[in-house]
Order: sequence, then structure tokens, then C-alpha cells
Amino acid sequence: MTTTFHRHWRDVPESTWRWPNFSPAEIACRGTGKLLINEPALDKLQALRDRLGKPLIVRSAYRSPEHNRAVGGATRSKHLDGAAFDIAMANHDPVAFEAAAREVGFLGFGFYPRSEFIHVDLGPARQWGERFPARAVPFAAETPPQREVLAQSRTMKGGGAAGVATLGAAGVEVAEQVLTETQTAILPLVPYLDTLRWVFIAVALGGIAVTIYARLDDWKRGQR
Repeated sequence: MTTTFHRHWRDVPESTWRWPNFSPAEIACRGTGKLLINEPALDKLQALRDRLGKPLIVRSAYRSPEHNRAVGGATRSKHLDGAAFDIAMANHDPVAFEAAAREVGFLGFGFYPRSEFIHVDLGPARQWGERFPARAVPFAAETPPQREVLAQSRTMKGGGAAGVATLGAAGVEVAEQVLTETQTAILPLVPYLDTLRWVFIAVALGGIAVTIYARLDDWKRGQR
């Protein structure tokens, strides 16, 4: 076991600290600032952090003898050796945390559901306290909104109607110009074509309105 003692965590040279997700202040004694660096224990703590992929909130790590007495710790507590860590469960599932901690090599486990933390240490293998109760899922997993069938899409229907009507209006206008220029005998039909052109324009505007409404309605549903 490789250990290094410092009178205060501020005395730790930055070049010697090799656990990227933790700082000397987090591992030092909460009461005195003293720090005992237990490298095998910190290696396992870093391995646990890497395996879980979430921050570990360290409530207690190394304890100096005087601070351990002050908080009523066990006389042979692994905290005195820098080989124990109390980790908050606020951002972890206790079951998954315990499984991962065992996989990386922690052997001692203490469960404190009322205080919302789990104690882990390097052993010997043992455990105490009652495990955390199963956590209820507060909300059912949301399912993404089902996409409209293309043939039933209001957006497609509105856009299609607008497109067809626009083309129809343009076609009527072309026909109207051709008849005016070439067939003077049927000039009486031109006013009817003009009326038909406006009908197509009205349909096109209606289709555009339906498309805009459908888009807005879909957006509102997505905000719910």
C-alpha cells in the first residue's frame, strides 16, 4: 500500500495528484484539513467514477484520529487509513452504485438510507445497515409523439390543395389569354374563366391557411 501524509491538503504538489475527478480538498479530513493519500483506495474510487460516468459526491474520506473521535467514528475505522469513502446517493441509484463498487474492488459496505449515503472501503469483506428501499419512478417514460401517416397528414393535405389550386389558377390565366388572342368567337366564355381563376385562388389561400394552422397546432402539441 502506498500512502503519503500531508499536514494540510494545500501542501499536496499538483504534479503528484493523478485522480482527475477528485481534488485533495475533497479527500482531506473535514475537521483538520490533514490528508493521507491512500493510492490503491483512490485508484478504486477513480475507477468507480469512470464506470458510473457520474460525479461522486464525497461526504467523508480520510479522517484524522482527532476528527474521527469527534464524530464518534469506530476506533479502527478505515477512514483513518484513507481507505474508506462515504458517497452521497442523491445522483445515483443505490443498487447500480453497489454493483459497480463491488466490480471495481471495494469490499466493505455500509448502508445509510436515512442519511442518503453509502460507505465503501477496501475491506475486509463485510456489510452493515439496511439497504436503500426501491425508488419509485416519479413519471412514466415519455414516448415520442407518433408521426402522422403521410396520407392523413393535415400539412400534406393543406399544402397539396394549395399547390394544385395555384397551378389551376395559373392554367386558367394562360387559357384566358390564349382564348382572348385567338378565338374571338368565344369571347363570352372569358368572364367565366376569370371567375374560375378566382375560385382556384381562393382554394389556394384556403390550403395555405390549413397548412399554417396544422403547423401551429403540431408545435403547440409538442410544447405540452
